[in-house]
Amino acid sequence: MELGLTGRRALVTGGSKGIGLAIAEELTAEGVDVAICARNGAEVEAAAARLRASGRVVHAQTADVTDPEQVSDLVTRSVAALGGLDILVNNAGAAHPGNFESLTDADWHADLDVKLLAQIRCTRCALPHLRASAAPRVININSVYARYPDPTFFATTVIRAACLNLSKALAQELAGDRILVNSVNIGFVATPQWENIRRRRAPDLSADEFFAKLAEDEVPLGRFGTVDEVSGLVAFLAGDRASYLTGTSIDVAGGMGKYV
Repeated sequence: MELGLTGRRALVTGGSKGIGLAIAEELTAEGVDVAICARNGAEVEAAAARLRASGRVVHAQTADVTDPEQVSDLVTRSVAALGGLDILVNNAGAAHPGNFESLTDADWHADLDVKLLAQIRCTRCALPHLRASAAPRVININSVYARYPDPTFFATTVIRAACLNLSKALAQELAGDRILVNSVNIGFVATPQWENIRRRRAPDLSADEFFAKLAEDEVPLGRFGTVDEVSGLVAFLAGDRASYLTGTSIDVAGGMGKYV
């Protein structure tokens, strides 16, 4: 399928590993020039080296999306390096463990900052450049827990609900500017973040054993997803074949999520 992405410019936050890197690789394979960021400078540079093998222009920058000044600098320098911006993928995020009683105010503020406020900051800074694009897109990576409350992931389930409503409201407000805004809601997808969870919860189990047990309990398809199963959908939403999709909320979760 021809997605019509050749020559477009994308910024992917949290693009040094996991889902973010898979998205950046998918986009470069489709002919997109990309900018990526993450907080770990060594990981950002290693990811950039992989992406540059595609032959596309790649801008890599160490940046923390919880810092407004760093976000502004990231967008400014990314646009300068790529010559503009057509696609923003708000992927940066982290899972903050804890139940209601154990989460402190500081925990809530940190989770809100890296999830909801990061999407707000990055989109706000990108808006002037997206308005200048012929095919502007904002794609927010969210979670099925936004619509599927689970106290095991208490902060995530509460804050991702706000992220989902941000996508919906932005889609309506920015439709007049032809900026399409969509949400991709992931379930259990094998990433380094899940490996960290395994080490905390079940250090005696191998990754395969841990993932299989979780999937058996929660996922109708009975397995964890892979990062390329997310990145393919993101590339589709970024392309011309998705030109009448905005305000959508699409799960990549193997049937997980007990809601209509």
